[in-house]
Parts: sequence; C-alpha cells; structure tokens
Amino acid sequence: MLHTRIPGPALRPFVQTLWATSPRAAAPGPAAAREHVLPTGSMHLVFRLSGPPLRLFDGSGGLRETTLGHAVVGGARATYYAKDVSEPVSSVGAQLRPGASRLLLGAPADALAGCHTPLDALWGPAAALALERLHDAGPPERQLALLEALLTARLSALPGPRGLHPAVAQALHGLGGGLGIQEAVRHSGYSHRRFIALFREATGLPPKLYGRVLRFQGVLHRLAQDPAAGWAGLALAAGYSDQAHFNRDFREFTGLVPQAYRRAAPEQANHVPVEVNSVQDRRPGPRLQ
Repeated sequence: MLHTRIPGPALRPFVQTLWATSPRAAAPGPAAAREHVLPTGSMHLVFRLSGPPLRLFDGSGGLRETTLGHAVVGGARATYYAKDVSEPVSSVGAQLRPGASRLLLGAPADALAGCHTPLDALWGPAAALALERLHDAGPPERQLALLEALLTARLSALPGPRGLHPAVAQALHGLGGGLGIQEAVRHSGYSHRRFIALFREATGLPPKLYGRVLRFQGVLHRLAQDPAAGWAGLALAAGYSDQAHFNRDFREFTGLVPQAYRRAAPEQANHVPVEVNSVQDRRPGPRLQ
C-alpha cells in the first residue's frame, strides 16, 4: 500500500513527494522476485523499516548482486536497475527536487548520480538515528510527518541562502516546455561548459540526457491515462519523431520492449515486475507513422 504526502512550504522547494509503503496481502498467483525500477530524473532517499536490506542486481543478466542496507540514497539515473522484491517490506522515503542534494545530503547531485549510496556515508551517525526514530514512529502517517520534520530540521540548520540556481531553474522550466538545449544555454547567460556543470550539479544528469528521461516519462504518463492507447501515438505525443529513437530509449530505460512492458502491467509505472531468468522479448517495437 502506498501513502503519499506533499511537504509543507518550507520543504516543498526541495522535496517533491514524501511516501511510505506498507505490505499488503499477496495477490493470487506467483509473485515476481525482481522488478525493474525505471529512471525518473529524480533522486530518492529511502529508509527500509522492515524486511531485508536493499538488494540490487546489475542490468547485464542480473548475476551480480549488491546489498546496500536499510537507509539509502538513489541518485538520478538514465537507465533502469533491478531490485529484489521477493520479500515484503515497509519503507518511507522522499523524492528530491533538483538542487536539494547538496542541502539535504551534503553532496552535489552529480556526485551521487547513477548509483546507490548508503546514507551513513553522507549523514554519518545521524543516518542510524533517523532510521531508528522512523522505525518507532508508528503508522505511515506518523512516519511521513517525522521524515518531513527530520528533513526540515536539516534544512533549517544550514546558514546562508538556499535555493536552485536561477539558470538551472529557468532551464528546467524551459525543458519541460520543449525548449532546446542550445536555447537553454543561450538564455542562461553562461558558457556551454559552465551551464552543463551547473545543471549536472543540481540534477545529476546533463541536460540532454535529463530531457530524454523526461520525454520517456511523458510516454508512461500518457499510457497511465489511456492504458489502451497505441505506442506510436503515445510516442509521437511525447515528442518522439521516429521509431528508432523511441525503441532505443524504451529498451535503455526499462530493459524491455514496449510489448513486454504492457504485458507486465505494472501497478506503478516505474516499478515493473520481471521474471528472474526470463529472456528479453526482442520482437520489434511499434512503427511510428
């Protein structure tokens, strides 16, 4: 079961959503042992309050396993990762906005991108204390309130101004509306190299790659609104101009082809159940007209 909370005004510029999950009764039939977690362009802070520590598998066959612990930061990504879901867990976490990483975690987003980092490497002993307090907080509503209080306290303890760099904020707004990268650089007033550095520090990804992830997420958003829609129409509406680019992005970001994703029928768009030893569906994707 998923519980969500929009943070209060003090935290809202830095945290998009607070969320908590609790186990529920298993559905009939065999349960997936793993899921592919898809890139969203965002960073996540996660505390596992029950069940085993987070276990991840590489994307090249899923043979190498990494066990990370119960308090983890997931950096911004441009590809999926495979996660063990064979046992039920309860968790509480936060989806961070661009610019929040340095303030709330003590490191720029690009230093944490593309990987998972144990929270104690960033917070020190405060990570274990936060995990313990959240574990004892009670039901999900109280967990969410406590996590918000913990993050707000960290933010309040920082000296000086806090906020997203104006050039990055302007670029993020423009990219969401279809602005090209060169236009974003020109509007920023900075050199191309300096703008890319500012953008990566805030988001974890270079702007072109970040824009690709947003475009792909646009397809999944439209699919959630109209599950019966055809892939070609969804892709064109999201800004893809040809089949090759759509199929390449879909495979890179999900580890699946579109038909396999639809067959998986994920309850949450970015968490796709997969069979551990399944052979990837290699049938060609839809042709855009």
